[in-house]
Amino acid sequence: MVVEIKKKKGESPESLMRRFTKQVQQSGLVLQVKKTQYLEPKKNKEKIKKAAQRRDKLNKKREYLKKIGKITDFADSFGNKKYRK
Repeated sequence: MVVEIKKKKGESPESLMRRFTKQVQQSGLVLQVKKTQYLEPKKNKEKIKKAAQRRDKLNKKREYLKKIGKITDFADSFGNKKYRK
């Protein structure tokens, strides 16, 4: 959707901007853009599955390294677990 405003004879730039702003608001263009601004496309099932497998593999590796003593976990000031080598 395109909003086109032409300057009238003897019209000040302020009133032109005011008319333009009013037209944009009435067209609903701002709301449409705000709704889609952070919209992410849906992931397909294959991507979701691969991401889950990757997380599972990393968790198993982390647990193994903890078990053999290569890394130790500790909590930061917010209570989140962190790992050190």
